[in-house]
Amino acid sequence: MTANDSPVLRVAGRPVGRYVTRPELPGRLSPRPYLHPVTTLAGTVVTELSPADHIHHLGVGVAVPDVEGHNFWGGRTFVRDQGPTELDNHGAQRHTAFQLRDPDGFVEELRWVAAGAELLRERRTVAAVELTEAAWALDFTFSLTNVTPDPLSIGSPATNGRSGAAYGGYFWRARKEDRPPDVFTADTEGEAGVHGTRADWLALAGATWTLVFAGATDATRRDPWFVRATEYPGVGSSLASEERLTIEPGDTAVRRIVTVVADGRLGRDAAAALVRKAAGQ
Repeated sequence: MTANDSPVLRVAGRPVGRYVTRPELPGRLSPRPYLHPVTTLAGTVVTELSPADHIHHLGVGVAVPDVEGHNFWGGRTFVRDQGPTELDNHGAQRHTAFQLRDPDGFVEELRWVAAGAELLRERRTVAAVELTEAAWALDFTFSLTNVTPDPLSIGSPATNGRSGAAYGGYFWRARKEDRPPDVFTADTEGEAGVHGTRADWLALAGATWTLVFAGATDATRRDPWFVRATEYPGVGSSLASEERLTIEPGDTAVRRIVTVVADGRLGRDAAAALVRKAAGQ
């Protein structure tokens, strides 16, 4: 493969996402593979890449601010009793190979490297699935294996003392528009009500598009949602919320999120129906 090799995901023959395997980014952004642009079936772009408000937000991918003190999120590091701090502690996710590669998805091997050492080895499985003429689903699984001889601890600004900032894990930086998107779950609405809660699914509805995020395993559903709408539109599933996540040597942490990408502004019933369809129910 060439250095610029970037597979394009397709649904029913239509391109819906480009996956950049080897981005040329400064170390401060914690270089990592990402999906951008991701679009609805009608062609509306629903991701952003390095926006001015957070240049380390890279479309859709996996980003973790604290792996044994190494920053795989990008930007500043939140230091307890000190706040956001510029540190030379950034890691990188390095694409190793595709184990499988088709128009509708791929299986990828990655190495998480920091300070000259490999900390984690990841297997990432991504699939694009047609749901209706106006909606498709991105099925995204990541498996992180500790390849060091010692336990590895994953944290977040929340576990390091910043309340409400449990970001880290699967993260989707969404399209920013003139007004913030609506946020709702099956029984709650609004950023303040949804952020930090556990829910089977969560929807972000913009002007002409809707994203519906759903944890697809028990372990994933136990992780609370990280939600931003007013400051910027973004949704993540938090690996480390109340306490750090420890991975023992040779053990693997697995998370799977299915995201419905739909044209139009969906209500609760339509969002729930598409989640059920994506889950094969």
